[in-house]
Amino acid sequence: MNIKSFSVFIIVLVLIACEENNTYVEPPLPKVTIARPLVQEITDYIEFTGTTDASEKVNVTARVSGLLQSMHFAPGTIVDKDQLLFVIDPSEYEADLQAANAELASAHAELKRAETEYQRSQKLYKQSAGTESDVVKWRGEMEVARASIQRAQAKVDRALLTLSYTQVKAPIRGRVGRNLVDVGNLVGEGKATVLTNLTRYAPMYVYFDLNERDLLTVMSLYRKSLRARGIDPRDEPATRAGMPLFLGLTNEQGYPHEGLFDFGESGLDSDTGTVTLRGIFQNPEIPPKLVPGMFARVRMPIATRQNMPLVTEQAITADQSGRFLLVVNSENVVEKRKIRPGQLIDGMRVIEEGIKHDDLIIVKGVQRVRSGSKVNPEEIKMESLKTSTGNSEKESASEKTTLNTAEPDTEK
Repeated sequence: MNIKSFSVFIIVLVLIACEENNTYVEPPLPKVTIARPLVQEITDYIEFTGTTDASEKVNVTARVSGLLQSMHFAPGTIVDKDQLLFVIDPSEYEADLQAANAELASAHAELKRAETEYQRSQKLYKQSAGTESDVVKWRGEMEVARASIQRAQAKVDRALLTLSYTQVKAPIRGRVGRNLVDVGNLVGEGKATVLTNLTRYAPMYVYFDLNERDLLTVMSLYRKSLRARGIDPRDEPATRAGMPLFLGLTNEQGYPHEGLFDFGESGLDSDTGTVTLRGIFQNPEIPPKLVPGMFARVRMPIATRQNMPLVTEQAITADQSGRFLLVVNSENVVEKRKIRPGQLIDGMRVIEEGIKHDDLIIVKGVQRVRSGSKVNPEEIKMESLKTSTGNSEKESASEKTTLNTAEPDTEK
């Protein structure tokens, strides 16, 4: 065997050896994390958007004309009912009061004179020294004088009332706005001049609109609450029904403010098909957390349901057929389960239909597997995947929450 043949022989042996070592090895099964659904009682809500409004708003006006003499408050502060706010020059009205008092004194003097003359004429008549006509005359003069006293007293009362209007006082307790007229200006001439305004923040109202479908559910709940409490709605306000509301502002997580359903309009607006409802919230903080005109998220609990399955939001995926979960069966094979999701609670999505309480849901590694593939699962507790209440509720508020969570999935 020459050298060339020997080299070829060696190469062939090397190639044969390489082929024997290059045997196929199956790749390891993808690892996934699985968990059984969290089963608990849930509360169903209707959610709305609304706006806050003051429970009382008053324009403080000048009820008499005159120069604005002084101001007795700091704009933006809380003032008590009947606290002095402004003084209008009272000189003219003090003079009117003096004139009315003088007229009253004159009327009293006329009565006294008429009574004296009446007694004298009556005495003379009994002694046959006077006429009956004198008695009748002075009796009439007494009645006229008494009427003059009543008229003069009415003028005094009116002058006192008008004079009191020169001291402009707060009609309610609340936050006073800025002065709309400066001291030294003429006010109340020809028409009432608005001097400032008062706003009561506690309690605070929230107005929101309800569609007809949701209204029927709320009405049913309202009737049930009235019957349970033995309340006659013809005589008692709606707050007595004890229907709770929860409110959250745009910069708040969740719904930290609790209030009550307070009022509803008498019927639906034929143009919009909605009815306006009102909630009342105590708003005790100083400075208040709720002020008029704020955008608010509002929700009303309508029912509770037992033993509902919840899974982490991150386990839910979607395709053209709708939303689904991936489930690992007893042979560690992945199965696709089409679901109908409900509301979001603590980062956990309520599953209305599609899974059982003992199903093993893939909660991590969803992107690495598909239906029909085999996996290497590691089980954890679904509770460990909860997020904070506030964060989940903030996410939930961005969605359209329907009244009936058992409705068909609109994404199909």
